[in-house]
Amino acid sequence: MSILDPTDIQGFTLRGYTFPVARFLFLKISDTKKGREFVTELVSKLTTGEKWDKTHRPRTTVNVAFTYPGLVALGLPQASLQSFPVEFVQGMKARGAILCDVEKNAPQHWDRVWQEGPVHIWLGVYAESAEELEQKCAELKALAERSGGLVVAGMQDAAALIIDGQRSTKEHFGYTDGFGNPDYSGVDRDSQNGQGKLSPDGRTWLKLATGELLLGYADEAGELPPAPVPHLLANNGTFMVYRKLHQNVATFRAYIKEKAKLYPGGEKMLKAKFVGRFPDGTPLELSPDREDPAIVKDKSRNVDFTYGADPDGVRCPFSAHIRRANPRDAFGFHGQLINRRRITRRGLTYGPYTSECEPGDDSAEHGVIFMALNASIFRQFEFVQQQWIEYGNDARQGNDRDALLGRHDGKGKFVIPGTDDAGNPPFICGGLPSFVQLRGGDYFFIPSITALKMIGLGAVDPR
Repeated sequence: MSILDPTDIQGFTLRGYTFPVARFLFLKISDTKKGREFVTELVSKLTTGEKWDKTHRPRTTVNVAFTYPGLVALGLPQASLQSFPVEFVQGMKARGAILCDVEKNAPQHWDRVWQEGPVHIWLGVYAESAEELEQKCAELKALAERSGGLVVAGMQDAAALIIDGQRSTKEHFGYTDGFGNPDYSGVDRDSQNGQGKLSPDGRTWLKLATGELLLGYADEAGELPPAPVPHLLANNGTFMVYRKLHQNVATFRAYIKEKAKLYPGGEKMLKAKFVGRFPDGTPLELSPDREDPAIVKDKSRNVDFTYGADPDGVRCPFSAHIRRANPRDAFGFHGQLINRRRITRRGLTYGPYTSECEPGDDSAEHGVIFMALNASIFRQFEFVQQQWIEYGNDARQGNDRDALLGRHDGKGKFVIPGTDDAGNPPFICGGLPSFVQLRGGDYFFIPSITALKMIGLGAVDPR
């Protein structure tokens, strides 16, 4: 495999930022020449994939991505534009039927910025403090305004939840988040057993092929993922899925409380069965009966598990969220059927936290900004969203959707398998409401630094 050059890859692509606050700016381009000039000036302000140490960690980061209409507005040659994968060209809104983004998840219910014509540019800004975030965003807005060819059409704030006065890694339903992003060959990061793929004999964990994340490198099939021309435009770039997911906190809490009255394990165990982890992050496969903080804190254990020894879903239900989103070896063949469906998750909560002592409010502005990075939106994100989140066949659940993320509207069900023991029958959670609703988003291309310089100069040549 070629050695990666982290200085040519945007930092957002290679690392999951752990900054407590972020803002995503959505820009529209009104003038091609001035848009290119903006890109050229922006390049020097971007955060690359170079690894930090504690003494050189930046206080803020900036990264950029473009929709297909954004690349059109920047005047890329027609041959280059036509070479992008069709799902990226069409955009997320047009893919609604494939993604099951219908009814309450349909575009007419999205935030205004996603309804008022296409967004062209995504700027992701992360910071150590709210003050530093405001300062950096003000600089970027001023840069856009000076260009005379761009307008900030909207923005989205996000931040780690503050619970009991402390920053938390939990999301609004109360689950600890942030486990298990994939390891890729050539990407310098702290690796953990369980983050990559199983070896052909199922005994060890290996890194996934670079081409599952980055364009220009071989993927798990030994092929180059479909990418735009010329090669320099695609190389070291990736595609990003941006989705704003509103969480119906009151509905979720009320449903769990009601069903737990009948479920022998109580509320905490029922929540664990829904996701496959207890609220503190303990995976059911490693500790099926109780939370275990020692496992959560141990990076050599907290993602190192498989489902092959739990074929009936007794420890972790087939339909638990983490088992559906990453089935590992649940389909047999030591997980070889899963390796081309992995995605890298980036995300952060938005909106204030509601205390567990309160019932919650579905109308409040709170949820998760979900971002997925992948070399193929169609083969990776769209497959997972359609086949594993919204359909249940692969999880042996028929038409049952993912209990947490699926579109239910009071008609879904979630089955917790029992055992042959007469005292442990299956438990069925019926009448599932929708706990999560889509509020907007799109598909973006995250170019390399080299590609950004070419775009800024108008020097993209498909020949």
